[in-house]
Amino acid sequence: MSISQKILDAGVVGAGGAGFPTHIKAQSKVEFVIANGAECEPLLHKDFEIMINFSQEIVQGMNLMLQSTSARKGYFGIKGKNAKAIDAISNSIKNTKIEMCQLGDFYPSGDEYELVYSITKKLIPPHGIPLDVGCVVNNVETFYNIYNAMNDIPVTEKFICVTGAVNKPSSFFVPIGTKIKDIIDFAGGVSVKEYGIFVSGIMMGKLTFDLDEVVTKTTAGLIVLPKNHYLIDRMNRPSKSMNSIGKSACDQCSYCTELCPRYLLGYDVQPHKVMRALGFTKSGEEYWNQFASLCSSCGLCTLYSCPENLYPREACDQAKEKMKASNTKYEQKIPVKVHPMKEARKVPLKSLMQRLDLLEYEKQTPFNADKFVTNEVKILLKQHIGTKATPVVKVGEKVEKATLIGDIEEGKLGAKIHASISGSVGEITAEFIVIKK
Repeated sequence: MSISQKILDAGVVGAGGAGFPTHIKAQSKVEFVIANGAECEPLLHKDFEIMINFSQEIVQGMNLMLQSTSARKGYFGIKGKNAKAIDAISNSIKNTKIEMCQLGDFYPSGDEYELVYSITKKLIPPHGIPLDVGCVVNNVETFYNIYNAMNDIPVTEKFICVTGAVNKPSSFFVPIGTKIKDIIDFAGGVSVKEYGIFVSGIMMGKLTFDLDEVVTKTTAGLIVLPKNHYLIDRMNRPSKSMNSIGKSACDQCSYCTELCPRYLLGYDVQPHKVMRALGFTKSGEEYWNQFASLCSSCGLCTLYSCPENLYPREACDQAKEKMKASNTKYEQKIPVKVHPMKEARKVPLKSLMQRLDLLEYEKQTPFNADKFVTNEVKILLKQHIGTKATPVVKVGEKVEKATLIGDIEEGKLGAKIHASISGSVGEITAEFIVIKK
């Protein structure tokens, strides 16, 4: 059986981002395979922990991807400050065709476009993917899952980091479909009375107050902050309020554009122009919205660059949705060329955390090897890019951990779903399957 088939059968998807099905990448032919260990989201350290504790498995997974794609070389992108991770991986890549590439401690060093350029000096074409320049990029946890796939172990657990206002900041494996409440309890509970939770990051994650939300294959971690924290208040505003503030207060200083990582790489992303759409909803909105088309939604403009604390990232997200609805695609006419001030305008992660009032929550999140036990999971049928998985079990049916419970139609883009605990199927809907012990 081919490596890509093993990966497909195991339901492996990108563990650090949108959840692109990994078997598709394994079928491609490329020059370079890149392991993304940059981990630039403030406070999250799960990639660091999995690299120092499972370096051999990760490297073996990368070697499998090198073999499957016929790549001539592999690179690990890890921040120079993470010396322990660099040492662990360096010891495991001896006598392989994999090299180490140390990255700077800035945000967003883990963006695929940024990472590919840092390592290969190649610029991905507008609207393109790493494959367009002969590269495959995977999060380090994805390589761990590839290693497991070759041993017929499907993706049933997620390695996450829990930090912020919790009593025991730590990293650990949890069954997919576990509730946020149970995860926070495993991390010693919260250290404040009222709080909000950022799922998968402050910058590119989402804010929730729902403790019944569940972990998916792409969840990076949970960051608990007091409800009176600046970020909770700021990010909990409704879109209408964000738009009204932007419409009335944006003075077109263009700082959001001048510090935009994609703009500095040479892509025509201009958030300050997108902000104009808020004031020209009757005329000109479609024109201004185009400048959001190549935005990566990294959030730097909203949470760092704007001196008036406005919401250019949210305006860009809104613009992209409108363009998608109208089937409009912006084609960059100017060539992609790195801005001469790119290096000087990089934003150090520490400066970002200071701006966001997060430095007091910057703590180690050591690996907790204790087995996480839960009596119920709600497993979403769509945890990936592509079509939803179709249930292949029935209510009342007994299943063992790793049993296939959701499949995808042959030829469709998607990922298989497996039981994360042993038990009985308690409920099946169009969106999820519940399993109870």
